[in-house]
Amino acid sequence: MRRAWLGRSSPFIIRRYSALAHNLKPASATAAVAADFLPPRRIDPYSLLASELDHLKGNLLNLLGSAHPSLSQLAQHYFAHPSKQIRSLVVLLLARATNGLGSEWEQKKWTAECDRVSGQNQVLDWSLTRPGVLNDLDPSMPEDAASFQSLFSLQSPSIVQQTPPLPSSFSPNISGPVMDSPLILPTQIRLAQLMEMIHVASCMHDQVANTAMNGTANKLAILGGDFLLGRASTALSRLGDDQVVELVATVIANIVEGSVWKAGNVGTRTIAPLTHPAQGWSTYLNSVYLASASLLAKAGRASVILGGSTESDVWKEVAYVYGLNIGFTNQLLKDVELYEADTTSVDLTAPLIYAWKDRPDLGPIIQRQFSAGGDIEQVRHAILESSGVQRTRALAISHSEKAREVLQLLPDSDAKAALDELAVCVAKRN
Repeated sequence: MRRAWLGRSSPFIIRRYSALAHNLKPASATAAVAADFLPPRRIDPYSLLASELDHLKGNLLNLLGSAHPSLSQLAQHYFAHPSKQIRSLVVLLLARATNGLGSEWEQKKWTAECDRVSGQNQVLDWSLTRPGVLNDLDPSMPEDAASFQSLFSLQSPSIVQQTPPLPSSFSPNISGPVMDSPLILPTQIRLAQLMEMIHVASCMHDQVANTAMNGTANKLAILGGDFLLGRASTALSRLGDDQVVELVATVIANIVEGSVWKAGNVGTRTIAPLTHPAQGWSTYLNSVYLASASLLAKAGRASVILGGSTESDVWKEVAYVYGLNIGFTNQLLKDVELYEADTTSVDLTAPLIYAWKDRPDLGPIIQRQFSAGGDIEQVRHAILESSGVQRTRALAISHSEKAREVLQLLPDSDAKAALDELAVCVAKRN
């Protein structure tokens, strides 16, 4: 995996831009001097994408169906009260900001337009439980069973219409308006829905680890999360891009790995034994990347790939770095809130590691995993008395600034301005 720059302010080994990003100058270089004398454009990302977000939510609820009513109700409960939709905003805004820039954009646009005219694009909105797929009943029953023929009668295979090749000069002779480059492709909208499904599934699994629910509620939360991941995998196969399928599949694997890093031991909330703050940073940053930042980074990259970006384009690198820094900003500030809130929780987070660096006497408490009486209270007091919270907040803001900085490689647009505003909002937890 390529190294992507997070900024010199980060207290850990960081990744750098690809050679493409280093060699590319800001898209609006001629206007850079004038821009110094103008206030930055501020566009509310939620207002810019209001119609897309409404469609995404409404269509998502229609996709989630189960033979068991409890799973359907559970999924609809979570999606009827959406989160801040940061993942959807990153996917859709990057799509709008980069569509038309990728080397294969004309091919992507032509394919989407052919699918629209032929009605093939409706496949993306089909229910994820289709009657032609044997996913609910067991077909291996005895052939003399009376119900076999009615349930599993032979069907003639449908002919899949292939997309015509892209003409040498892109001027399709078809009815209806041809999409302009700022628009978002149907596959990119579906990707945004997928990332929300994966995020909610991980939240349901985290709920089991973070709360003392009864056995039935625990089991239902785990099964509900698994159900959503299964639905997401079904929808993922319809995007039609092997690279995107691989990216999203690794996101699911990363989330599981991140949970294990965070827990230290499967089935517990303890952390692995640590001997010094540097080791703590390694464990913590691995868990943050895997459990949360990976999703935003790879979702952004996948969105731009669906818009036609290839290996020769820098746009997918920009998207990855932007999403990665947004992910770190968001999680770092969540960790700040853990200690600013009136709770008795403590975990291996940036404020604790900063405090440990200033207070070596916290080492034995961390190494015994806060198991002695009064350990949690002592650690929380030490964190609040130290500069750990303030330094973590500053680190989060530095990641937000790096996300805004990499956007300068993109051409000016409303979507670019909204991405910039989103980075500011995340840094403010607004």
